[in-house]
Amino acid sequence: MDAIRVSKVERVACTKTGTTRQGTIHLTAHHLIFRYDEEAEKEMWVPYPIISLVSCLPQTLRGQFPLNFHTRTFETFSLSFSNHSDATDVFESVKELTVATSVTQLYAFFYHPNPPLSTSNGWSIYSHRDEFGRMGVGTRSKAWRFTDINKDYSFCPTYPARLVVPTRISDATLQYASKYRSKCRIPVLSYLHWANYGSITRSSQPMVGITQNRSIQDEKLIEAIFQTHISPDTRASNTPVYGATTTNLIIDARPTANAMANTAKGAGTENMEHYKEGKKVYLGIDHIHAMRESLGKVVDALRDADSLLASINSDLPDQVPGLAVLDRQALRRSGWLRHISAILEGTLLITRNVHVNSSHVLIHCSDGWDRTSQLSALSQLCLDPFYRTIQGFEILIEKDWLSYGHKFLDRCGHLSSEKFFLSSSDPSNSASGAEAFLASVQNRFASQHHIKETSPVFHQFLESVRQVQRQFPNRFEFNERFLHQLYYHLYSCQFGTFLFNCERDRRIGEGGPPPCDRTMSVWDFLNSPAEMALNRNPTFDPSLDDPTSRAPDADMGVLVPNPKDVRFWHELYGRTDEEMNGRPFVAQPREVEVVGPIETAEEDPAQADASKADAASSIIVPPSPSSKSASLTQSMRSLNLKPEARRGASPSPKAVPRELSASAPDVSTRPKSTRTDSSSLFASSPSDISLRPGRLPSPSPQSPVRSRTKPPDFLPSSSVKSIWGKLSSNASAALSVVQDTYSSVAKDLIGGGEGETLDAVIYLPILLSRTERFGPSSGKSVGVVF
Repeated sequence: MDAIRVSKVERVACTKTGTTRQGTIHLTAHHLIFRYDEEAEKEMWVPYPIISLVSCLPQTLRGQFPLNFHTRTFETFSLSFSNHSDATDVFESVKELTVATSVTQLYAFFYHPNPPLSTSNGWSIYSHRDEFGRMGVGTRSKAWRFTDINKDYSFCPTYPARLVVPTRISDATLQYASKYRSKCRIPVLSYLHWANYGSITRSSQPMVGITQNRSIQDEKLIEAIFQTHISPDTRASNTPVYGATTTNLIIDARPTANAMANTAKGAGTENMEHYKEGKKVYLGIDHIHAMRESLGKVVDALRDADSLLASINSDLPDQVPGLAVLDRQALRRSGWLRHISAILEGTLLITRNVHVNSSHVLIHCSDGWDRTSQLSALSQLCLDPFYRTIQGFEILIEKDWLSYGHKFLDRCGHLSSEKFFLSSSDPSNSASGAEAFLASVQNRFASQHHIKETSPVFHQFLESVRQVQRQFPNRFEFNERFLHQLYYHLYSCQFGTFLFNCERDRRIGEGGPPPCDRTMSVWDFLNSPAEMALNRNPTFDPSLDDPTSRAPDADMGVLVPNPKDVRFWHELYGRTDEEMNGRPFVAQPREVEVVGPIETAEEDPAQADASKADAASSIIVPPSPSSKSASLTQSMRSLNLKPEARRGASPSPKAVPRELSASAPDVSTRPKSTRTDSSSLFASSPSDISLRPGRLPSPSPQSPVRSRTKPPDFLPSSSVKSIWGKLSSNASAALSVVQDTYSSVAKDLIGGGEGETLDAVIYLPILLSRTERFGPSSGKSVGVVF
């Protein structure tokens, strides 16, 4: 290949984990190979997509020219060359081979195992009809049906070809309902519980907007989903809805501030005045950009430790063996474990609601392919023992991640970027301080468009699975190595499974055979006899999942994980448990509380009164470009927002008088409680509930269809917190600030992107801090630092 300037370089020193050895480097079309001179050492193979960062450093005092490599598997190694030309040739060759312009350049399209793998059915391991048939669709429950409305992917390009929807809803209704959901991702079935008729459905956010749009078809679709525990052929027209009605939940995985910002952009969240069959809960899980930054802080801490250890070993090679230099406080400050705890908190809420309350849950975030996939898959992992087997886990990933359109190509950044190749010969490195700063800023903004959609979403899911696996070590057929192998091949690009954004991209070829016919599936490799022998869990005990067991500690095969018991997956990061987590366990604080359940628009902190918003917008004059920062500062100050409030944090609630909590007055005279920890939605502690699912009573034909008994309050009186601490009393002014800021300032400074983008609300404290610092009349421009 023309990209390979040099294919072989001898007498190269490789430094890894503090040890330096001599060897020869080989560059092939898809791998960097380092062969040690010592025959006892196994050669090192590095697929180019695994490389995350390469730094070409200046000449050392010993006359060496080093290249530092960082990989997506959290490994660091250095190659030192004796002359500058070899180092430059290897650096440029690796950059050309790593930064791809098309997915077809990746290794999966050239990989042909020799000898062939023993299995070759990886692409057909998941059958949509077989899997939902196993759940009971069409047999145990006739309230659901298959639809081919998306058979050619024209209805929704990011959804699978076959969908499961309520039998009562026609395809014509689905066509109208799709216009109300972002990317046409309507609510569809993801899981039907084996113990009852509870279900998990998933979708994207509704297109509510500031004008509070609504869709009758979408409302009827969700109403039918929440009533699917009644068979349609036996349900009378005057039958009330029992069982799941009291605890049906719409789970919005986002923080309330993000949902409100999306409302200003034409999307938003459900107005619960129109969805009487359920309640809504906000989980407060951050968006993809926060997750990327959080993992970046973990990586920085690991790299700092590697650099410090390498420096110590070079100065004192024989005096400090095995020195632990990793800063555990820096790991804690990254917030990575807090994010995982938030995901497990939502998983616990969904699991209990489906199994214990025999109810239905609809999950969505913004577009419904990131946080939604995490929560849906993890909940099913806890609810159904089948998904804790090797085959079941593979089907779970195929169903909830691959077929429902998680954007693996964008989130994993398989095509890489030149931004991740740093050379000491760049002009910015030899320029003055000001010139270097400007050059770095330009480089950051120029390359931001290509990598802004990357985020460790699936990595976070695997790490969450590891938390549950660690808490229940006897309940999984696969071991930690199986998850580790999945993570490695997520980025190796050796197989075609994780290379595309949706099922359509895998199944339809552009002018040729589809990628599923041109590449190998990762399941063919993992299901080979050699891999299966290494990936099985020797302590797996399937008898613990017996639903008929009446032992004192029996749980019917449904796991209830502890969201506070989270630790770094130290094997993935190549560290010891002591090094990353320490001996004493410290429970992770939950900084973002669950908000809900919410029944009406007045209780919803992310909803604004449409009439008030229209009245406010009619008297507010849009600021001129020259006075954007000054008007923004004045508007924010008029709201009397403290820094904590601008970040979306609620102040500490005042104590509720005992007499008020014991006997509450009329609910119309005060706001209802909406903020709580998810564990208090159903029980004060895990030990307070039985895992036996609730029985669904027989419907009574004597009551009218619209008659509903008042559902019991979800929240204990001790957990009452006011939602009005979330927003200023001047709600219409707050909404106007968000709208004006997004339309006149954020569009110029930030720029929009497809998929999940940074919400406008996040930038308000940034812009305000810049304006307060310089002052409206200082003449200095306001900048945004990413």
